Amino acid sequence: MIEKNGAEIVIVGDGELAEIAYEYFTYDSQYTVVAFAVEAEYKKQDEKCGLPVIEYEQVESRYPPNKYSAFVAVTYTQLNRVRTRLFQGMKSMGYKMVSYVSSHAFVWRNVEIGENCFIFENNVLQHMVKVGDNVILWSGNHIGHRSVIEENVYISSHVVVSGYCVIGKGSFLGVNCTLNDNIKIAEDNILGSGSVITKKTEPGKIYVGNPAKELPKRTSYRALGVKEEEI
Repeated sequence: MIEKNGAEIVIVGDGELAEIAYEYFTYDSQYTVVAFAVEAEYKKQDEKCGLPVIEYEQVESRYPPNKYSAFVAVTYTQLNRVRTRLFQGMKSMGYKMVSYVSSHAFVWRNVEIGENCFIFENNVLQHMVKVGDNVILWSGNHIGHRSVIEENVYISSHVVVSGYCVIGKGSFLGVNCTLNDNIKIAEDNILGSGSVITKKTEPGKIYVGNPAKELPKRTSYRALGVKEEEI
């Protein structure tokens, strides 16, 4: 176990990703998890992993931001918008939002990683890669040199992003996607598993296949229950 010389943190969420985050922060980071926080209407348990589960609405009073840091462990629900809302809420309360980078990831020395990111094992982040805030990189991805991942993105396992690519904010990339060099993924895209992207995409669209094509008459907003007028 890595020496615990970092902050004590509250994990926002109590689902599977929250439990995984607890494991990784506990056994592969300098941080110490002290509690979980869940919005009151979704709270179904008082304890998880031997730690208290409190209402999100009470987090500021029970674990004040001048003493504790935080991480929001929510997946891609509503095209990453639930995680984004909670991340912004914790930031507005003054919390320092920590990131986790696996000790088994390869991250080159000049890579930039934002707040509230979770980078699993066996990811490769090459020269001059930039990762925005609130990004999840599940295991085994390749992020090529000088590529940019904008904020609030979720990338599943074994995705290949070639050099000089840009992945627009809010997007979801399914397992085994491949992006050619110099590809621009627009914001709020869903790329289906195994998609091969050979040209730039349009905002709010779903792409599937090899080579990937837009799924007609559907948008990523409708697919995940978000009304376009709320974007």
